[in-house]
Amino acid sequence: MSKDRLSNTIRRLRFDADEMTQQSLAEKVGVTRQTIIAIEQGRYAPSLPLAMRIARAFGKTVEEVFQLEE
Repeated sequence: MSKDRLSNTIRRLRFDADEMTQQSLAEKVGVTRQTIIAIEQGRYAPSLPLAMRIARAFGKTVEEVFQLEE
């Protein structure tokens, strides 16, 4: 079994987006603030639809927000 890890730049993107709060992002993409926290910390890998909604919230591609670390 592989040990791939999904990292992300959500925290940086939120800061660059006028310091968007986790709550604001959560409301934009339809999840709880706790879900955003878990994704930012790498404890939860989002579904593809959620990853796409997060990327769109920042005007980025999924690959610009999420990186697969092998």
